[in-house]
Amino acid sequence: MEEVTLKSRVVAFAVFACAGMAVLVLLAPFHAMDDRSTIALMVTTIACGVTGQIWALRRRRRVAGTIDLAIERIAAAAGGDLDSPVPSEISKRMPPLAKAMASLFKQFDSDIEGVRRSAGVDLVTGLPNRGHFRDAAESALAASGAAGLFFIDLDRFKAVNDTLGHARGDMLLAAVAGRLRVVAEEVIAHSATPPLVGRLAGDEFTLLLPGIDDDAAAARVGRSIQRALSKPFPIDGESVEIGGSVGVALAPRHGRSLGELMRAADLAMYQAKAEGRGGVVHFSATLAAAAADRARLDEELRRALANDEFTLVFQPQIGARDGALVAVEALLRWQHPEDGPRLPATFIARAEESGLIVEISDWVSAQVAETLVRWDATGTSPRLAINVSQRELDLAPFVRRLHNAIRRTGAPATLLEIEISESLAMRCTDEALAALALLRADGVTIAVDNFGTGYSNLARLSELPIDRIKLDRSLTEHIASRAEARIIAHAVISLIHGLGCEAVAEGIENGAQANVLRVIGCDVLQGYAVAPPMDEPTLRLWSRGQPQRLAG
Repeated sequence: MEEVTLKSRVVAFAVFACAGMAVLVLLAPFHAMDDRSTIALMVTTIACGVTGQIWALRRRRRVAGTIDLAIERIAAAAGGDLDSPVPSEISKRMPPLAKAMASLFKQFDSDIEGVRRSAGVDLVTGLPNRGHFRDAAESALAASGAAGLFFIDLDRFKAVNDTLGHARGDMLLAAVAGRLRVVAEEVIAHSATPPLVGRLAGDEFTLLLPGIDDDAAAARVGRSIQRALSKPFPIDGESVEIGGSVGVALAPRHGRSLGELMRAADLAMYQAKAEGRGGVVHFSATLAAAAADRARLDEELRRALANDEFTLVFQPQIGARDGALVAVEALLRWQHPEDGPRLPATFIARAEESGLIVEISDWVSAQVAETLVRWDATGTSPRLAINVSQRELDLAPFVRRLHNAIRRTGAPATLLEIEISESLAMRCTDEALAALALLRADGVTIAVDNFGTGYSNLARLSELPIDRIKLDRSLTEHIASRAEARIIAHAVISLIHGLGCEAVAEGIENGAQANVLRVIGCDVLQGYAVAPPMDEPTLRLWSRGQPQRLAG
C-alpha cells in the first residue's frame, strides 16, 4: 500500500510539472531562445521537480534502478532527444510515470514545431516574414540558379492608414497579400517550381519566382501585380484605391546571392516611385551607375564637411525705389577639389535624401552667426537671409541648434532672415509653425520663397508667421514684354501687401523688369541686374557705392 502511495506521489508530481511546462511552451515565443535552449529549459524544470521526489524514494531498492533510468532519460530529453522511447524498465515498474513522460515528450516536440512555424509567419497577412522569406528564398535560389525577384511598395498606404485607422490598414495589407497569392498561383500554373510571397516590413512585399530569367516573362508578372493592386479594395464598407510601385531584378544577371538580388530590386522599386509611382522598373546598369554615383557623392560630401570645403557667397537685395541695400541672401557653394565651385543644385537634393543636410545646415548656421557678429560690429549691417531645407524645418532640433548658434556667438537675431519655400509653408507641421513663431518673436524675419510655384491656400497663408514674400522668377520673367504677365504680377503683389507683407522680386535680369516692378509696387529687388553673388570682401566694396544703379 505504501509503495502504491509513493508511486502515486511521483506520478502526480510529474503531471503537475507537465502542466507547468505547458505554460512555458506558450511563453517560449516571447523569449529570445533557440529550440534547443527552450527544450533544455522546459525539461530541466521537470527534472528539478521530479528529482525532489525521486531522492525520497532512492532508499527503496525496487524503484531505485527505475528512478535512475528515468533521470537518465529526462537528461537526454534536456539535451534535445525527444524521439527515443521511454525505457521499458520504467514502463514495467512505474507505468503511469512512463506514460506521462512519453506524452510529455510528444507534446513538447509538437509545440516546439508549432512555435518554429509561427515565428516565421507575419501575423497580419499570414505570409512569411522577412527572416522566413530570406531562408526560403536562399534555398530556392541555390536549387534553381535563375529567378525573378519583385519588390512591391504600396502607394498611398500611409494616407489610408492615417485616415481609416490602423485596423483597416491591417485589413488592407491582408487583402493585398491575398491578391499577391493569386498572382503567384497564376505563375504556378506555368512553372514546376512554386513561387515565394513574403511581407518584408510595413507596406513592402516581395515575390520570388524561381526559373524566370528573361525580361519578357518578368514584365508579364510585373503587369499582373500592377493590375492586381490597381483595382479598388473593399475594406469594411469602404472602396480603397492604392496601387503599387514594383522593382524587378533577375538572377543571375543582377546578382547571384539573395543579398545582391534584393539590393538590385530595391533600387528598381525606388526608381519606380521616383518616376511617379504605380509603375514597374527593371534593374539596369544605368540604375547601378546612378546608385554608385549617389554613394560617391555621399562620400565626397562627408569629406567636404571634414575638410571645410564649403563657403558662402552673398547676393544683395535693394529697395526698388531708392536702391538702398536692404538685405543680403547667403548662398552656399562647394569648392570641390577636382570640379571647382559647385552650385547647390548639384548636391543639396542628395544631401537631403541622405540626411547630410543636417550637418551642412549646422555649418551654414554657424557661419551666418559669425558673419552677423562681424557685420554688426561695423554698425551698418543689412539683414542676412538663409534658406532652410524642408528636412531641417520639420525637425524640432533645428530651432534649438539655430538658437544655440546665435547665442554662442552673440549674433543679433534682428539681423537674421529665414526663407522657406511656398510648398513647404503650405504643408509644414504645426510644430514647425510654432518654431517659426518663436524665432520671429526673437526678432528673426521670416520669408516665403519661390512664391507662385506651388498651390497656396490663402487662408493658411494669412495665418503664417511671415514678414516677406518673394515672387518666383517665373512671375517676373516676362513682365517687361507681356501684358498678362504684368497683370498677374501686379495682382500677386497686391495680395502680398494685403497680407501685411513686403514683396520681393528675385531673378531680375535687366532694368526693364525692374522699372515695371517699381511701377506696380514691388518693394525689393534681387537678381543679376542688381548684383551677382559675391564673396564677403567684394560685397564690402560693392556696398560702398550705395544707393545702387541697376544694370541695363
